[in-house]
Amino acid sequence: MATLLDPIARGRVILVGAGPGDPGLLTVRAVEALKSADVVVHDGLIDPRVLDIAPPTAHRISVAKQRNRHTLPQEGINALILAHVRLGQVVVRLKGGDPFIFGRGGEEVEAVRDAGLPVEVIPGVSAALGCAAEAMLPLTHRDWSSAVSFVAGQCKGLNEQDWSGLAGKGRTLVIYMGVATCTAIADKLMADGVAPDMPVAVLEKGTLTSHRALRTLLADLGDMVVRESVGSPAIIVVGEVVLLADADDRLGKLAAQAEVLA
Repeated sequence: MATLLDPIARGRVILVGAGPGDPGLLTVRAVEALKSADVVVHDGLIDPRVLDIAPPTAHRISVAKQRNRHTLPQEGINALILAHVRLGQVVVRLKGGDPFIFGRGGEEVEAVRDAGLPVEVIPGVSAALGCAAEAMLPLTHRDWSSAVSFVAGQCKGLNEQDWSGLAGKGRTLVIYMGVATCTAIADKLMADGVAPDMPVAVLEKGTLTSHRALRTLLADLGDMVVRESVGSPAIIVVGEVVLLADADDRLGKLAAQAEVLA
Protein backbone atom coordinates (compact mmCIF):
# COMPACT_ATOMS: atom_id res chain seq x y z
CA MET A 1 0.00 0.00 0.00
CA ALA A 2 1.38 3.39 -0.98
CA THR A 3 2.07 5.95 1.70
CA LEU A 4 -0.34 8.82 2.00
CA LEU A 5 2.62 11.09 1.29
CA ASP A 6 2.63 9.74 -2.28
CA PRO A 7 2.22 12.87 -4.46
CA ILE A 8 -0.29 11.12 -6.72
CA ALA A 9 -2.54 10.19 -3.78
CA ARG A 10 -4.93 13.12 -3.65
CA GLY A 11 -7.74 13.91 -1.27
CA ARG A 12 -6.44 12.94 2.13
CA VAL A 13 -5.69 14.26 5.60
CA ILE A 14 -2.33 14.21 7.35
CA LEU A 15 -2.35 15.08 11.04
CA VAL A 16 1.09 16.46 11.82
CA GLY A 17 2.65 17.16 15.21
CA ALA A 18 4.57 20.45 15.04
CA GLY A 19 6.34 19.94 18.36
CA PRO A 20 6.50 22.40 21.26
CA GLY A 21 7.64 25.43 19.26
CA ASP A 22 11.15 25.28 17.86
CA PRO A 23 10.95 24.40 14.13
CA GLY A 24 14.13 22.37 14.53
CA LEU A 25 12.13 19.76 16.45
CA LEU A 26 9.96 18.88 13.46
CA THR A 27 10.43 15.35 12.19
CA VAL A 28 11.67 14.75 8.65
CA ARG A 29 8.33 13.18 7.81
CA ALA A 30 6.47 16.25 9.10
CA VAL A 31 8.52 18.47 6.78
CA GLU A 32 7.70 16.17 3.84
CA ALA A 33 4.00 16.37 4.65
CA LEU A 34 4.05 20.17 4.87
CA LYS A 35 5.77 20.42 1.50
CA SER A 36 2.96 18.35 -0.03
CA ALA A 37 0.11 20.43 1.43
CA ASP A 38 -2.59 22.19 -0.54
CA VAL A 39 -4.23 23.35 2.69
CA VAL A 40 -2.71 23.77 6.16
CA VAL A 41 -5.25 23.92 8.98
CA HIS A 42 -3.15 24.99 11.93
CA ASP A 43 -3.27 25.76 15.64
CA GLY A 44 -2.68 29.31 16.79
CA LEU A 45 0.72 28.88 18.43
CA ILE A 46 2.53 27.39 15.44
CA ASP A 47 5.79 29.20 14.64
CA PRO A 48 5.54 31.11 11.33
CA ARG A 49 8.76 29.41 10.22
CA VAL A 50 6.94 26.09 10.35
CA LEU A 51 4.09 27.42 8.23
CA ASP A 52 6.64 28.73 5.72
CA ILE A 53 7.66 25.16 4.94
CA ALA A 54 4.38 24.65 3.10
CA PRO A 55 4.31 25.78 -0.55
CA PRO A 56 3.53 29.48 -1.07
CA THR A 57 0.38 28.42 -2.90
CA ALA A 58 -0.94 26.42 0.05
CA HIS A 59 -3.99 27.88 1.75
CA ARG A 60 -3.24 28.51 5.45
CA ILE A 61 -6.23 28.48 7.80
CA SER A 62 -5.85 29.30 11.51
CA VAL A 63 -8.21 27.56 13.91
CA ALA A 64 -6.60 29.11 16.98
CA LYS A 65 -8.07 28.19 20.33
CA GLN A 66 -7.81 30.12 23.57
CA ARG A 67 -9.37 29.38 26.92
CA ASN A 68 -13.16 29.80 26.53
CA ARG A 69 -12.70 31.35 23.07
CA HIS A 70 -12.36 29.26 19.92
CA THR A 71 -12.14 30.45 16.32
CA LEU A 72 -14.17 27.38 15.38
CA PRO A 73 -15.72 24.69 17.56
CA GLN A 74 -14.25 21.21 17.06
CA GLU A 75 -17.20 20.18 14.92
CA GLY A 76 -16.51 23.15 12.64
CA ILE A 77 -12.84 22.20 12.32
CA ASN A 78 -13.82 18.66 11.38
CA ALA A 79 -16.25 19.94 8.75
CA LEU A 80 -13.63 22.33 7.34
CA ILE A 81 -11.10 19.53 6.95
CA LEU A 82 -13.59 17.19 5.29
CA ALA A 83 -14.77 19.88 2.85
CA HIS A 84 -11.25 20.43 1.52
CA VAL A 85 -10.46 16.72 1.31
CA ARG A 86 -13.58 16.15 -0.76
CA LEU A 87 -12.22 18.69 -3.23
CA GLY A 88 -9.27 16.35 -3.75
CA GLN A 89 -6.84 18.42 -1.72
CA VAL A 90 -4.03 17.35 0.58
CA VAL A 91 -4.97 18.75 3.97
CA VAL A 92 -2.28 18.98 6.63
CA ARG A 93 -3.83 19.41 10.06
CA LEU A 94 -0.91 20.99 11.90
CA LYS A 95 -1.11 20.67 15.67
CA GLY A 96 1.22 21.85 18.42
CA GLY A 97 3.11 19.12 20.24
CA ASP A 98 1.82 15.67 19.33
CA PRO A 99 -1.64 15.18 17.80
CA PHE A 100 -2.55 12.42 20.25
CA ILE A 101 -1.41 14.13 23.48
CA PHE A 102 -4.24 16.49 24.46
CA GLY A 103 -4.47 17.61 20.84
CA ARG A 104 -7.92 16.18 20.02
CA GLY A 105 -6.27 14.30 17.21
CA GLY A 106 -8.25 11.19 18.05
CA GLU A 107 -11.51 13.05 17.46
CA GLU A 108 -10.34 14.34 14.10
CA VAL A 109 -9.18 10.90 12.98
CA GLU A 110 -12.59 9.51 13.91
CA ALA A 111 -14.35 12.22 11.91
CA VAL A 112 -12.24 11.55 8.80
CA ARG A 113 -12.64 7.79 9.05
CA ASP A 114 -16.39 8.08 9.59
CA ALA A 115 -16.51 10.04 6.33
CA GLY A 116 -14.69 7.20 4.57
CA LEU A 117 -11.63 9.32 3.75
CA PRO A 118 -7.93 8.45 4.15
CA VAL A 119 -5.95 9.83 7.07
CA GLU A 120 -2.41 9.52 8.39
CA VAL A 121 -0.89 10.70 11.67
CA ILE A 122 2.70 11.92 11.96
CA PRO A 123 3.75 12.17 15.61
CA GLY A 124 5.47 15.20 17.05
CA VAL A 125 7.60 15.99 20.08
CA SER A 126 5.08 16.56 22.84
CA ALA A 127 5.41 19.68 25.00
CA ALA A 128 6.25 17.63 28.08
CA LEU A 129 9.20 15.97 26.37
CA GLY A 130 10.52 19.02 24.52
CA CYS A 131 10.22 21.48 27.39
CA ALA A 132 11.60 19.08 29.96
CA ALA A 133 14.61 18.27 27.78
CA GLU A 134 15.38 21.96 27.34
CA ALA A 135 15.27 22.46 31.12
CA MET A 136 17.44 19.37 31.71
CA LEU A 137 14.53 17.91 33.68
CA PRO A 138 14.39 14.10 33.41
CA LEU A 139 10.76 13.07 33.78
CA THR A 140 11.93 9.68 34.96
CA HIS A 141 15.18 8.93 36.76
CA ARG A 142 16.49 5.71 38.24
CA ASP A 143 17.04 7.32 41.63
CA TRP A 144 14.07 9.68 41.74
CA SER A 145 11.08 8.59 39.68
CA SER A 146 9.95 5.34 38.08
CA ALA A 147 6.61 6.58 36.73
CA VAL A 148 5.30 9.62 34.88
CA SER A 149 1.70 10.67 34.21
CA PHE A 150 0.22 13.33 31.93
CA VAL A 151 -3.02 15.14 32.81
CA ALA A 152 -4.92 18.14 31.46
CA GLY A 153 -5.33 20.99 33.93
CA GLN A 154 -8.28 22.74 32.35
CA CYS A 155 -10.55 19.80 31.65
CA LYS A 156 -14.18 20.01 32.67
CA GLY A 157 -14.95 18.87 36.19
CA LEU A 158 -11.40 19.31 37.47
CA ASN A 159 -12.46 18.66 41.05
CA GLU A 160 -14.06 15.37 40.03
CA GLN A 161 -10.95 14.07 38.26
CA ASP A 162 -9.24 11.23 40.11
CA TRP A 163 -5.52 12.01 40.27
CA SER A 164 -4.86 9.98 43.41
CA GLY A 165 -1.52 8.23 43.20
CA LEU A 166 -0.27 10.23 40.21
CA ALA A 167 2.03 12.53 42.19
CA GLY A 168 4.24 11.93 45.18
CA LYS A 169 7.50 10.26 46.10
CA GLY A 170 8.96 8.31 43.19
CA ARG A 171 6.42 9.66 40.70
CA THR A 172 6.29 12.56 38.27
CA LEU A 173 3.11 14.37 37.25
CA VAL A 174 3.05 16.59 34.15
CA ILE A 175 0.12 18.98 33.85
CA TYR A 176 -0.78 20.51 30.50
CA MET A 177 -2.87 23.68 30.25
CA GLY A 178 -2.77 24.25 33.98
CA VAL A 179 -1.69 27.88 34.35
CA ALA A 180 -5.20 29.30 34.74
CA THR A 181 -6.18 26.64 37.30
CA CYS A 182 -2.85 26.17 39.07
CA THR A 183 -4.12 27.22 42.51
CA ALA A 184 -6.98 24.73 42.31
CA ILE A 185 -4.54 22.10 41.05
CA ALA A 186 -2.19 22.63 43.98
CA ASP A 187 -5.07 22.50 46.46
CA LYS A 188 -6.38 19.33 44.83
CA LEU A 189 -3.01 17.57 44.99
CA MET A 190 -2.38 18.56 48.60
CA ALA A 191 -5.86 17.39 49.55
CA ASP A 192 -4.98 14.05 47.94
CA GLY A 193 -1.95 13.75 50.19
CA VAL A 194 0.90 15.25 48.16
CA ALA A 195 3.29 17.09 50.48
CA PRO A 196 3.07 20.90 50.34
CA ASP A 197 6.87 21.06 49.98
CA MET A 198 6.91 18.83 46.90
CA PRO A 199 9.09 20.52 44.23
CA VAL A 200 7.24 21.96 41.26
CA ALA A 201 8.53 23.44 38.00
CA VAL A 202 6.67 25.65 35.57
CA LEU A 203 8.12 25.47 32.06
CA GLU A 204 6.88 28.51 30.16
CA LYS A 205 7.12 28.89 26.37
CA GLY A 206 9.43 25.92 26.15
CA THR A 207 11.89 25.72 23.21
CA LEU A 208 11.10 29.32 22.20
CA THR A 209 13.48 32.25 22.68
CA SER A 210 11.39 33.63 25.55
CA HIS A 211 11.29 30.37 27.51
CA ARG A 212 11.55 30.27 31.31
CA ALA A 213 11.94 27.39 33.76
CA LEU A 214 10.79 28.38 37.25
CA ARG A 215 10.89 26.26 40.40
CA THR A 216 8.96 26.48 43.65
CA LEU A 217 7.08 24.26 46.11
CA LEU A 218 3.58 22.91 45.56
CA ALA A 219 2.04 25.13 48.25
CA ASP A 220 3.46 28.22 46.49
CA LEU A 221 2.51 27.25 42.93
CA GLY A 222 -0.46 29.58 42.47
CA ASP A 223 1.25 32.51 44.15
CA MET A 224 4.40 32.08 42.07
CA VAL A 225 2.47 32.02 38.81
CA VAL A 226 0.92 35.36 39.79
CA ARG A 227 4.17 36.89 41.08
CA GLU A 228 6.10 35.92 37.96
CA SER A 229 3.27 36.75 35.52
CA VAL A 230 3.50 33.30 33.96
CA GLY A 231 1.56 33.00 30.72
CA SER A 232 0.56 30.23 28.35
CA PRO A 233 1.76 28.02 26.86
CA ALA A 234 3.32 26.40 29.90
CA ILE A 235 3.45 23.00 31.53
CA ILE A 236 3.68 22.18 35.22
CA VAL A 237 5.88 19.35 36.49
CA VAL A 238 5.34 18.00 39.99
CA GLY A 239 7.89 15.66 41.53
CA GLU A 240 11.31 15.25 43.07
CA VAL A 241 12.95 15.16 39.62
CA VAL A 242 12.32 18.91 39.48
CA LEU A 243 15.34 19.35 41.77
CA LEU A 244 17.57 18.08 38.94
CA ALA A 245 16.38 20.71 36.47
CA ASP A 246 18.05 23.90 35.31
CA ALA A 247 15.22 25.91 36.84
CA ASP A 248 15.24 29.24 38.64
CA ASP A 249 14.38 28.69 42.33
CA ARG A 250 11.97 31.59 42.69
CA LEU A 251 10.78 30.78 46.21
CA GLY A 252 14.36 30.42 47.44
CA LYS A 253 15.26 33.82 46.01
CA LEU A 254 12.17 35.37 47.56
CA ALA A 255 13.14 33.96 50.97
CA ALA A 256 16.71 35.26 50.59
CA GLN A 257 15.41 38.74 49.78
CA ALA A 258 13.15 38.66 52.83
CA GLU A 259 16.11 37.77 55.06
CA VAL A 260 18.12 40.70 53.68
CA LEU A 261 15.24 43.10 54.31
CA ALA A 262 14.77 41.74 57.82
